[in-house]
Amino acid sequence: MIVLSLGAGVQSSTMALMAEHGELSRPDCAIFADTGWEPKAVYEWLKWLENQLSYPVHHVSAGSLRDDTINAINSTGQRFAAIPWHMPDAMGRRQCTSEYKLIPLRQKMRELLGTRVRSATVEVMIGISSDEAHRAKPSHNQWQIHTWPLLDKRMSRGDCLAWMERKGYPMPPKSSCLGCPFHSDQQWAEIKKVPEEWADVVMIDKLIRNQPSFKKQQFMHRSLKPIDQVEFTNEAQVDMFGNECEGMCGV
Repeated sequence: MIVLSLGAGVQSSTMALMAEHGELSRPDCAIFADTGWEPKAVYEWLKWLENQLSYPVHHVSAGSLRDDTINAINSTGQRFAAIPWHMPDAMGRRQCTSEYKLIPLRQKMRELLGTRVRSATVEVMIGISSDEAHRAKPSHNQWQIHTWPLLDKRMSRGDCLAWMERKGYPMPPKSSCLGCPFHSDQQWAEIKKVPEEWADVVMIDKLIRNQPSFKKQQFMHRSLKPIDQVEFTNEAQVDMFGNECEGMCGV
């Protein structure tokens, strides 16, 4: 069985459409792990994308990362943050990728395999491009094999955007949770342009400041300032994938 891990960002969306054009192996299905905290533009893009594909897209979820953040719990209800907020001289434990992305994806793949889980394998197509090759990691499960079609074709993120343009497709939005502490200032500035999403980010940034289980104050922005007090620059993307990520988040 071939499964496309669909983050609904640039790389995975390009892969999904390349497969539709016969330029990549056609997956049996795609799986979108919904954290419940993506920008509205991503959900709208996903609806459009699904209409372009001839294979099914399964939606899975471990709950709302946004709501769990408000309640200061993780996906299992334990009272500690799953997101690695910025703190003086440290960051919190990063569990959001595993709990809200990887585990739901694996559970759905095991469900699709059914009783064949011991005798069959799943080839997982992951949208890692050549400029992010360090994110490519093998699977820890014997029944799950990771593949990186964009790496095989030596395609960068820019190459993906160029491919979309040549085919006459609209440009995909950036896929990542609204409150992700690894946003670049450019991304924060883009979020700020959408008033209702920015208001939500500001509200939750205030809520995480002092939580009972942490001795230090927590912030969304690495400047350790309230997000609505930060003057954003035009700096490049922070390397969010050098920090415990399994290469499945934000693609």
